[in-house]
Amino acid sequence: MAQEFVIKSPEIEDKINQLLPSQGGFQAGVDFSASTMVVPIIDLTETAEGSNVRPDLQTALSLNSITSFLVQSATTTIINTTGYFRIFGYFANNSSNSATIRITDGTTTKNILDFTKSGGAGTVLNPPTEMYDFIVYLRAGESVQIVSSDANQIFSGNTRQIADINGNLVDP
Repeated sequence: MAQEFVIKSPEIEDKINQLLPSQGGFQAGVDFSASTMVVPIIDLTETAEGSNVRPDLQTALSLNSITSFLVQSATTTIINTTGYFRIFGYFANNSSNSATIRITDGTTTKNILDFTKSGGAGTVLNPPTEMYDFIVYLRAGESVQIVSSDANQIFSGNTRQIADINGNLVDP
């Protein structure tokens, strides 16, 4: 048989008032109690949201979920859709000029990554490479651009939408 206990804790009462304001919190004559009875809790959140795949598996790459890009000596928009996107790949630079991955709304531009090579341009059989892998959030009217200022700068990579603008995960 279960036992009942009355709990008198201002910290717990404050937290309940904070988390459940619509319940009116604790009022005079109302006690917070606990029981030794074991009550199983079944979390149906993922199923109720329409997702049956674990979140880590929802970020998997598939043939239809990635968009590849190769940018050399150009300014190219690689994403112009709202939501959360993973961008990953490599940058090879055999130039003394800078190259950038940036977010813009057409008026304001913020650089995400800047790449420069120390020293001057030269002929190198294996140019230095930089790997990148990050997630961006784009609102309406925003886009991600890659700026490669000459033929000796190569961005190669992929994008993958991982969630829509509201944070709902996108299956691969």
